[in-house]
Parts: sequence; C-alpha cells; structure tokens
Amino acid sequence: MRKNINIGLCGFGAMGKVHSFAVNNLDFYYKELPFSASVRGLCTTNVEKASDIARLYGFGYAAKSEDELIADESIDAIDICTPNIYHFETVKKAIAAGKHVYCEKPLCVTADEARELAALAEKSGLICNIVFNNRHLAPIKRAKQLIDEGRIGRVLSFSAEYLHNSCTDINRPAGWKQNRDICGGGVLFDLGSHAIDLIRFLCGDFLEVSGRSQIGFASRKGADGDIWQTNADEAFYMTALLECGAVGTITVSKLVNGANDDLSFAIYGEKGSMKFSLMQPNFLYFYDATEKPSDFGGNTGYTAIECVGRYAAPGGTFPSPKAPADWLRGHVGGMYEFLNSVYTGKQSAPTFLDGCRVQEIMEAAYRSDKTGAFEKVERK
Repeated sequence: MRKNINIGLCGFGAMGKVHSFAVNNLDFYYKELPFSASVRGLCTTNVEKASDIARLYGFGYAAKSEDELIADESIDAIDICTPNIYHFETVKKAIAAGKHVYCEKPLCVTADEARELAALAEKSGLICNIVFNNRHLAPIKRAKQLIDEGRIGRVLSFSAEYLHNSCTDINRPAGWKQNRDICGGGVLFDLGSHAIDLIRFLCGDFLEVSGRSQIGFASRKGADGDIWQTNADEAFYMTALLECGAVGTITVSKLVNGANDDLSFAIYGEKGSMKFSLMQPNFLYFYDATEKPSDFGGNTGYTAIECVGRYAAPGGTFPSPKAPADWLRGHVGGMYEFLNSVYTGKQSAPTFLDGCRVQEIMEAAYRSDKTGAFEKVERK
C-alpha cells in the first residue's frame, strides 16, 4: 500500500488552485509513484468560501484558521499560497509543529527573515522547498545540463527578462501583488524573483547589483475601485556581476503592452550560447561556437533542441514525450520534487536557502535603487 502524504493548503487564489492541480494529477505525469498525495485541509480568509472550495474540489475539510490546519496531526506538509507578508509567521509555526513546508516565492519580505527561515529549516531536518517552478521545465533542465557539461564554457554575459502587461490598464483595479503593504515589494518580488533564481541556478551566485525601479502610473484604481497612489515598483531594471565574472542585465516589468507571460533569457559563454523563451516552452536554442563554418554554413548557427515532454524517469510518460509542454508542467514538477523528498527524506532543490539567496539579491537591488550605486549582495 502506498504511503499517502496529507497536505494542508493555506490560501486558494491562483497559485492555490495550481498547486492543487499538481497534487491531484501527479499519477498522470509520473509513472508508478511509491506515494500518493491529497489536500487534506484548506484554509482561507473566508471560512464559508473555503468550505465551498473544499466541497467543489474534493478536499478533506475547511479549517477555521491556519493554526487549526497546522495543529492537525494527520497533516504531513503545509503548502503556503498566501500573500508574501504572511509567509514568515506561517512557515515558523509549521516548522515548529514538525510539518514539511512548500512555500510560494518570495520566501518572505526581508533578507533577515529569509535567513532565519533557512536556518530553521536546516536545523529542523524537515523538507522545506520554495516554489521556483520554472526550474522544472525541460528546457531549463537541459540548459543546466549543457552548462554543467562545459558546453558553453565560462559564462561571459547574460540577459533575462520577465514581462507582463498587467499594469498597463490604469482602470483595472490593483491587486495585492501591486501593493507593497501586502506584497512587501513590487514587480521585483513577483517576477524578478523568478528571473534572478534562473540566472543564479544556471550561472552561479551574484556578487553585486545595480538597480533602478519605475512606477509608470503614479495613481490608478485601487482594489476598492477608488483612486489609489501606486506604492510598489511596476518595472525594475538591474545590472549584475556574478561570482564567475559574468556581467548581465535583468529586466522585469508589468508595463509592457503586447506581453503575456514573457520570461526569457540568453546566456553567452566562451564556447557557445543559449536562449530560451517561456512563450515557446518546447525548445532550448543552443549555439556551439566550436563548430566551424563551411560551405553553405555547415552545422553552425543556433540549434533548436526539442525538449518538449522528454522528462527523465519516472516522468515523461504523460501525455507523451513528444507532446508540447505547457506552463503547468513546471508546477507539477516542483510538487513532485517536494513530495518525493518528503517520501524519501532527502532534501531537494530549490531549498529555503535558495529562497534566502534570492531575497538577499533583491534586497541589494532595492538598496541600489535608493543609493544610485552598485551594492554588494550581503550573505550572512
């Protein structure tokens, strides 16, 4: 009989729904798992709403509070999908109660809080993962493999962008991710954390950064429909120096008309280059500079590596190794890695320490935005 991992889900906005999808569909994507998983309990700010959601999606029950959920001895892991400012206290309570933790990014809102949570997680021996779902896409895994094999050589430079159009309409009421009082930051926290994590994952740690924020519209409709003064960055522009010596740029913005969920990067090395775009998630583009041109070009130029659904075992069987990839696949992969770690007792990445490092980089970028100078990334 397979061990079932019971999950307590905190929050059911867009990410709560995505995480639930991942939990409920693991057996389709991964062959013959030695464990099963289910959402045992749910809590939101509205108990009646939570009860309706639990009935609709077949969750065990709706808790009156996160404390009730965390105290439930039948629950093995707490999945945190609440706004950023609540992560710190919820994680601390969950770890104190002996629960494994799966936490949405960013880990919290300050580097000091992130360091405390990373230390608590390590000391506890519990499985604690942060959700950087893009790491689990097949092209990203292939990019990491090529870099680790030395195929592009020493990294010289890079660029990364994460672009949305969600702040271009000033008549659209602002959501909590646009409110610094709830988000803790702005677009740098929301989109920037993903872009920073990918560059750090692929190229290594950051030494120092220069950052500049932008608010495109000083006033817009607030959540209540009244005019509201924008208090969080709607775009952020960063230059970074990495430990490997590479220099590059990261641009994140919700002010881009024509964008949807446009995450992309390019990495340039001594022996080759690579490019990826989330809007074309089936391919990684790889340039091998060791290939010499011949008549009609020979084998030079960028190669489109068809990553599609070709995941390593036990994944890659659904819907087919040849089937096009989709955005949800990264979240399914992240949930699998977390729950498989809970089952095996072996911590997988990305860990809370990864979340902490990203937090430290973002904090340095915000300091730079105030000072106008390059700021060192403080790692304590």
